[in-house]
Amino acid sequence: MNRRTVLGSALIGAAASAAGAASAQPAARTAARAAGRTGPLNLITDVEGIKIGQAHDAGVRTGVTVILAEKPAVAAVDVRGGGPAGRETDVLKPENLVQEVDAIVLSGGSVYGLAAGDGVAAWMGMRGRGYGMGGAPGVPPSPIVPAACLYDLANGGNKKWEMDPPYRGLAVAALEAAGDRFDLGTAGAGYGASAGALKGGIGSASAVMASGWTVGAIVAVNSVGSVVAPGGKSFWAAPYEIGDEFGGLGSSGLHASAEDWGPAKFRPQPRENTTLACIATDVALTRVECQRLAIMAQDGLARAIRPAHAPYDGDTLFCLSTGKKVIDDPAMRQIAVAQLGNVAADVLARAIARGVYHAANYEGQTGQTWREL
Repeated sequence: MNRRTVLGSALIGAAASAAGAASAQPAARTAARAAGRTGPLNLITDVEGIKIGQAHDAGVRTGVTVILAEKPAVAAVDVRGGGPAGRETDVLKPENLVQEVDAIVLSGGSVYGLAAGDGVAAWMGMRGRGYGMGGAPGVPPSPIVPAACLYDLANGGNKKWEMDPPYRGLAVAALEAAGDRFDLGTAGAGYGASAGALKGGIGSASAVMASGWTVGAIVAVNSVGSVVAPGGKSFWAAPYEIGDEFGGLGSSGLHASAEDWGPAKFRPQPRENTTLACIATDVALTRVECQRLAIMAQDGLARAIRPAHAPYDGDTLFCLSTGKKVIDDPAMRQIAVAQLGNVAADVLARAIARGVYHAANYEGQTGQTWREL
């Protein structure tokens, strides 16, 4: 059987399975949803080789999240928003030299937050991490640290930092705190974020596939669009929820029209919104395959936020492969990438909802949280 036949048969089988699921009774559909399996922590750190560090400044109302690869990881990026703020995203293009990164930074602070990448690079370079051309004596390595920032400059707090924005120091503090467990909601890059008309924040989730592969996501939700349907508390991501990880309300409250998004931001301003995310998997992927995974995973934003990828947003999604597990059958490789991409989109949708579900107001904030709806 040639590769095209194998792929075609697999797709036909998948379509047949989907058709069968669509005709199932509601109870059966609920059972199937409940059968989804998260990793032990239901965090991106369930992916072997990934650690997360976070730090925030309550006085400035901002923060930084660092995704730390224990060893250099193959990476890609997909930018869909109309107003991004990024660092070293061009280095991730498939045609360029360096195929791996040492860390990814998500930060508040808009353009000022890009300094967080400098802090991570200095911290890692001091420890010998980074790309080197032979390691000549006295020549430091060059850590590869792409970054993306969201806009939280208009949320109050002391932004009179003049020549000393806090982001470099926050990045170092985040690295020093890196580990498997981390806070969701009002933390890290999501500390000063808002999701539509609600308090935004940091979300994360994971999924363990039937193959044993793990996919995880982390996201800082600062969107123009709404994460909940009009007239209630139901998350747009409800169909993808595993257990009651963001309230367990189900999808019965979901309804939509093209011009009714739910509690989105009123009169959003350009460059004041962005959802930043990183997908990670333990499956060994090439740079091009990581790029496809990033592209597919962007669908998670559309599943969880209405609208997404708007002119006002700077939506940016990174993808990391830690390479711990190998796809054994070369003939099924592209099917495997398609499966990973679809799971990644679902995991990201869940992470977005979890970020808003756990978000609480910081001291002095009077905006609405999800729990107050």
